Amino acid sequence: MLDRLHHALRTDHPERPAVLRHTRTGAAEVRIRRGDLADLADGYAAALHARGLTPGTTLGVAVRPGPRALAVLLAAHRLGVRIAVLDPTAGPDVLAARLALARPDLVLADAAAQAVAGWARQLARRADLALPPLTALGPVATLGRRWPGCAPALGPAGRPAPPPAAGRPEGDGDAVIVFTSGTTARPRAVVHTREGLAAGLRTVTELVDPRPGSTVLGGTFFVLLPALAAGAAVALPARSPRTLARQLARLAPAQTYLTPPQLRAALAAGARFTGRVWTGSAPADAALLRRVKQAGADQAWGVYALTELFPAAAVEETEKSAHTGPGDLVGAPLPGVRTDLTEEGELLVTGPGARHRHLGEEPEPWIRTGDRAALTPDGRIVLAGRLKDMVLRRAENIYPGLYEPALHLPDVELAVLVGVPRSGEPGEELLVALVQPRPGTDPHRLRTALQGPLDRMGSARPDAVLFGEVPLAGRSRKPDRAAAAAHCARELAG
Repeated sequence: MLDRLHHALRTDHPERPAVLRHTRTGAAEVRIRRGDLADLADGYAAALHARGLTPGTTLGVAVRPGPRALAVLLAAHRLGVRIAVLDPTAGPDVLAARLALARPDLVLADAAAQAVAGWARQLARRADLALPPLTALGPVATLGRRWPGCAPALGPAGRPAPPPAAGRPEGDGDAVIVFTSGTTARPRAVVHTREGLAAGLRTVTELVDPRPGSTVLGGTFFVLLPALAAGAAVALPARSPRTLARQLARLAPAQTYLTPPQLRAALAAGARFTGRVWTGSAPADAALLRRVKQAGADQAWGVYALTELFPAAAVEETEKSAHTGPGDLVGAPLPGVRTDLTEEGELLVTGPGARHRHLGEEPEPWIRTGDRAALTPDGRIVLAGRLKDMVLRRAENIYPGLYEPALHLPDVELAVLVGVPRSGEPGEELLVALVQPRPGTDPHRLRTALQGPLDRMGSARPDAVLFGEVPLAGRSRKPDRAAAAAHCARELAG
């Protein structure tokens, strides 16, 4: 697909917008056109080649999503260079430890990333952003606008780019390294091959089906690349919920991809939706998808995806809402995706778009998701929580994922069940529900409304129900269960 994308940008309506940006009023402006994006990719390919990057070398990239990041991805693909995504939310120790196995031959960073790794380190940590000193990873070059103190700039070279076939690896050559959350002692770095990356992009294209001339709003490469290849324009979502709401109103995109936290914030700001809306990277309950459709969307889809396999399954709100059994229905496996369960009930997945291996480890045929699950007779996946989220109370194993969906009433923004150590009883835990009400909700009315779902939990009824904000963490802003448990422990002690 990346080869076809580069060709399509230059030959299929090169004058049309490729990437759109927004103003404070939400109005769309052309950030770069299709032909100009192809030229930028060619220029970066020539510049990287001149810096000695050849097939099989590694390029570290710490650049915010946008035209330059897209152009670098296309340039690296053209040269057969492997990209290591330096995610500032993964943690500096994780990145430094794992990149010791794949030291970048060059690090491309925009000025903001260099600030996070340097003079703005303390300020960035307040936003859960951190990078190790970039020069400790490899030689550094600045992409885009250069601030004082930044490394020398990498400008698009004036010389012609080398031809795509110049020694480029085919098939199983490594394409990208992406970091997952993990401990400092054993962080995980996922390696996708060129073949696997192409398979994942094909799956997204078949699922989302972007149309030429339409507009797609989203900020991830798995959304942007299929949209551009199909001839659609892509708009990067505004960070401010109010601006995002105005952006949605002005663009009326045919397809929208936002994470669940982005959706909740946009809905709280009064956003209206059009076309089909997709969400993933964190749990999305049926109530959230219903709210999106009530706000105007024709369809609202939840996508089950992992860093190791994107996407794995998908479900539309109507089907998800019709599920009345325990657990969280995430849909049928997408074409080519196979599933299995371990004796402990852990979901295993694999497919053409699956990661090849973890960096420094041997390839494995199956991906251990860490999710406890069940498979319906027709093969659909129903999640029952994370294996490590099990709560032990009175010698009974309680899996929060089985019961959390019942807490998501219309006035609930987010809710989790966590275990808090029981004082004086080693190994025993209290089960606590931390419920985040929607803004403006009457807490007394909500507590009354929760009594019905709580009564139906039987032996899994929480020992306490607390109202407050559910902590989020990581690149995908998933609920941080450890932080939620710590918060609940403090509240109960007080």
